[in-house]
Amino acid sequence: MADAKSARAAAKEAKLQAKAAERAEKERRKNSTDPADMGRIRQIRRAYQLTHEYDKPLPFLLGGAFLGGIVVCLVIGFLIGQPIYLGIIGLMVGLLAAMIVLVQRAKGATYKRYAGQAGSAEVALQMLPKKWVSEPAVAANKQLDVVHRTLGPGGLVLIGEGEPGRLKALLASEVRKHERVAYGVEVTTIQMGDKEGQVPLDKLADHIRKLPKRLQPHQITDVKQRLRALDAVRPKIAAPKGPMPTNPRQVRGVRQAMRGR
Repeated sequence: MADAKSARAAAKEAKLQAKAAERAEKERRKNSTDPADMGRIRQIRRAYQLTHEYDKPLPFLLGGAFLGGIVVCLVIGFLIGQPIYLGIIGLMVGLLAAMIVLVQRAKGATYKRYAGQAGSAEVALQMLPKKWVSEPAVAANKQLDVVHRTLGPGGLVLIGEGEPGRLKALLASEVRKHERVAYGVEVTTIQMGDKEGQVPLDKLADHIRKLPKRLQPHQITDVKQRLRALDAVRPKIAAPKGPMPTNPRQVRGVRQAMRGR
C-alpha cells in the first residue's frame, strides 16, 4: 500500500517537473533572440526591426514592392479579362517581392551594423553559399588583428582585418602554415578594410564568390580534413567569435585574455 502511494507521488512529482520544464522552455524561446528558437512570423518581424534600425526608408520600399506586384498583376488581369484571378496572384507576387526586398536590405543593414568592429569579416563569411566552409579567427595577435579562413570552389582564402602593416606579417605567417598542410593548393589572401588595396566589408562576400574556380567538391573535402590537423596543433585563441566589442573596457578584457592573464 505504501509502495503504491510512493509510486503515485513520484509519478505526480515527475509530471509536475515535466510541466515546469516545458513552461521554462516556452519562456526561454519566447525571450530568445536566436532565430532557431523563433517561428517564421517572428523571424520576419525580428528581421524587419533590426533592418529598419539602420534602413529608415525600409517601410516605403516594402510597401512599394508589395503594391507594385499587385498593380502589375491587376493591369494584366484587366487586359486579359481575369482581374479577380490575377488580383489573387498579385497578392502573392507582392508578398514575394516584399520578402526579396527585405532580404536584400537586411544584408545591407547587417553590414552597417557591424562595420568598423574587429571580427566583422565573419558577418560576410556567413553570407557565402553553403559550399564554402568558413572558420573565423584562426589567428590573431595582441593588437586584435585577426585572420579568418574560408574554403570553397574558389580555393583556400585567408582574410585579414586590422592594421595593414601588422596584417602583412600575420597573413604571411598563416600562408606558410596553411601551405604546409594544404600542399598543392594555392592560398589566396585578402585584406578587409576601406583603404587602398583592401576589400570593404559589404563587398567581401561577392569578392570571394567571384574568385576563379580552383577546387572540385572532393578536393574541398580533402583540404578540409588536412586543415583539421593544422587547427588541432595550434593553441586556441582566447578572442571571442564574431564581431568584437567596441566598449574600451570590454576590448581591454579581450586583450588581457589573449595575453593569457
